Order: sequence, then structure tokens, then C-alpha cells
Amino acid sequence: MSSFQCPFCSNFMSVDFGTFAKKYVSFAEYPFESNGDPRNRTPNESCVEIDFYKCPNCEKYSIVANGLGTNVNNISSSLQPKSSAKQFPDYIPEAIRQDYEEACAIVNLSPKASATLSRRCLQGIIRDFWGISKARLIDEINELQNKIPAQQWKVIDGIRRIGNIGAHMEKDINLIVDIDPDEAQKLIKLIEHLLDQWYINRHEQELLYTDIIDIDKAKQSERKKTE
Repeated sequence: MSSFQCPFCSNFMSVDFGTFAKKYVSFAEYPFESNGDPRNRTPNESCVEIDFYKCPNCEKYSIVANGLGTNVNNISSSLQPKSSAKQFPDYIPEAIRQDYEEACAIVNLSPKASATLSRRCLQGIIRDFWGISKARLIDEINELQNKIPAQQWKVIDGIRRIGNIGAHMEKDINLIVDIDPDEAQKLIKLIEHLLDQWYINRHEQELLYTDIIDIDKAKQSERKKTE
């Protein structure tokens, strides 16, 4: 059974008849052409698939449109919310959250620009979370090298280099290096992973430590009363 994470409340839900519905629309009266055999139906040139997800936790709808027909197969868009951005807590700096949300919003419209924003978001994370601030991102990442696992450092440096494609013109201006939406989306997923692993894990750890310290204080106070 597949699952879906609600972008509004981050709740994971099972995808079933109670939470998911798929509709098809087109310019023509019928979205599909069956050629007399309904088992072999094919989408007509304007057929668009619309997926509805209803979250049982917050009861909000997520709506996604995907073009199936030959004349609309460039459509791949989140209708509600406007992007796939997760709602991260306020203790993550607003500037970082804004860059992340904008990267999500334009991932299909301009993958290069989205990758550049992921690169900028990464720089903000390094400066805020790790306290490393230098003139160039490459210098900041190099200083980070001995503080995180080697594979993670290599992936983070990869974000920098991929983001450079959108941020800087090639020496040969006739050379075009494209970034497709799926590739830009993977950079966004990594930013989400870093926000979860660093900020959210640290916050939850601090809450847990505080709770345990408070429990210990309360228990020690109870013991003193009996002495």
C-alpha cells in the first residue's frame, strides 16, 4: 500500500478510496479513445489527469495535474498547494525557508533557477547551523568537510556544483547544460533531508533532554521529601 505525505500538516496517510481520487479531463467530450476496446484505451491529445488527496488529519486537499495527451504532456503541476514545499517550523530561519519554498515553486517552470535557489539555501544552512561564513560557498563547504560524514560532504558539494550551472554562464556561451525538473527536485529533497537531520533532530533532541532533566529534578525533589 502506497502512502502520501500531506504538504499542509506533514501527516503520512495511506492512499486508498477514502483519501485519494483520480479524475481525467480534456478539451474533447471523452478524455480517452478506446478504438472499440475499452481495455486498450489511450488518452486523447488534450487529456489531463488530476489527482486529489484528502488528508484525514487536517482535511485539506492536495491537487496535482499531469498531462497525458501528446499536446499537454509538458504539464506537471501542483494546483494546491501551489508547490510541493513542506511547512517547516519557525525555528528554521525565515530566509532559508523562503529560498526553499521558492525553489519548490519554480522547479517545473525553471529547473536551473530552482537549483540555484537550492544552492543558496544550502549556503544559508551552513552559515546559520554550522556558523561557517566565508566569501565563497566552496570555502564554506571545504571547512565543513571534517564535521560531517564523507559521503554527505560529497553530496553537499554536488549541490554547489549543480547550482553553479544556473548561477554562472559557461565560458563557452554556446554551451548549454540543462537541468531537468526531476534533477532539480532531487536537490530540493536533499535540502529537506538536511533540514530534518540537522534542525529538526536538534530541536527534538533538545526537547527530549529538557524533559529528562525536568523529570530527574522532580524525582530528586520527591526523594528529598522522604529523607
